[in-house]
Amino acid sequence: MEVAKLNDIIKSSKNILIASHVNPDGDTLGAMCGLYELIKLNFKKRCDMLAVSKIPDKFKFIPNIESAKHIDDFDKSREYDLVINVDVAALDRICDGITLFKKAKNRVNIDHHKTNNGYGDLNFVDGDASSASEVIYSIAKKLKWEINLKIATCLYAGILTDTGSFRFNNTTPRALEYAAEMIRMGIVPNDMFRSCYETYTKGMVLCQAYCVEKAVFLDDDKIVYTTVFRKDMEKYNTDEEFAEGLTERLRAVTSTQVAFVAKEMKNGGCKISMRSKSVDVAEICSVFGGGGHKHAAGCTLKCNVEEAIKKILHEIRKYEF
Repeated sequence: MEVAKLNDIIKSSKNILIASHVNPDGDTLGAMCGLYELIKLNFKKRCDMLAVSKIPDKFKFIPNIESAKHIDDFDKSREYDLVINVDVAALDRICDGITLFKKAKNRVNIDHHKTNNGYGDLNFVDGDASSASEVIYSIAKKLKWEINLKIATCLYAGILTDTGSFRFNNTTPRALEYAAEMIRMGIVPNDMFRSCYETYTKGMVLCQAYCVEKAVFLDDDKIVYTTVFRKDMEKYNTDEEFAEGLTERLRAVTSTQVAFVAKEMKNGGCKISMRSKSVDVAEICSVFGGGGHKHAAGCTLKCNVEEAIKKILHEIRKYEF
């Protein structure tokens, strides 16, 4: 069994690194911190945790998150016995962490994105799972690892956020069953919801309202997008966290089939976040080296926002809806 191999590799490894993806969300952070606690509890080993970009303040409640280190704090020449990527659909999603992953003696890939090509030596990729956190919880149950409230808090956060608070199509019976088990362990749903969804500053709320107001509707309102420029965030004294949930708000319009947010990056590139009701946006994003899920995906284009919008619209309009 593959899970037995994972158990053996962890047992034999002296130094372990767990890596989360760039622009971390609740799932990659919950999965990383949950796995950290699982290994600490069941193997009496401490792992290093890699964050390649800023951790959103709203996820600071996740147990062990304070132990995660930025990529700049790592010795890139170090060789780990084991590196485990969690919720990392493609290797470039760990940016400079690729060096540490490739040099490791054992490389494990735990994910739930159907676009994941199985780049690890050992792969646990379940495209039917709601989240990487659900995959980790499933592995822990199969291996009969002990699970405490800290672990449940981490993994519940991952399942909660990747299912959109149990609203998205990936909210399966298994995801709800796992969540119920975690609630029996002591998780308080209302507290978790507030931590993940009700921690916006005034500036974040105003900036999101501004971006919604300037949304552009096209093709009989079937396509809608908005832009986020660095100057917008500076004006409202906020950062990229404010955009959380913005694409979903645009998709919620009755007539909308495809919605996206085009966000200006510090390096001059443009990050695209897409949502749809019918179109496979993961396929669209894959054209630009991105990916994700059928109705929720993203990509990064090395051009300015205006040019990125033109390219994205060109791909969207290849579909009938």
